[in-house]
Amino acid sequence: MPTFIMLTRVDPEVLRTPHSLEELEKQAAEAVQNQCPNVKWLSNYAVLGPYDYVDVFEAPDIETAAKVSTLIRTQGRAHSEIWPATDWKKFKSMLHAMPA
Repeated sequence: MPTFIMLTRVDPEVLRTPHSLEELEKQAAEAVQNQCPNVKWLSNYAVLGPYDYVDVFEAPDIETAAKVSTLIRTQGRAHSEIWPATDWKKFKSMLHAMPA
């Protein structure tokens, strides 16, 4: 399955307490699991910078990845970006198959 990187920034107006982040995450994760059961989460990170979270997941197609992003935006009240990703080893194989 294709791999996707999702960067998420939570709307600060939604956060009332630090614990509200965990509740938002729970709601968003449940929505994704219910509506996109074939999505496989690979890793999740809290990060510093313009985004709050980076998630890495596999989805069968771009439409499913877009659905995940939409669910995160509506359930988690957040801005998100989805980037398709290619494993570095697979990318190098592609490079070697190209003409010089």
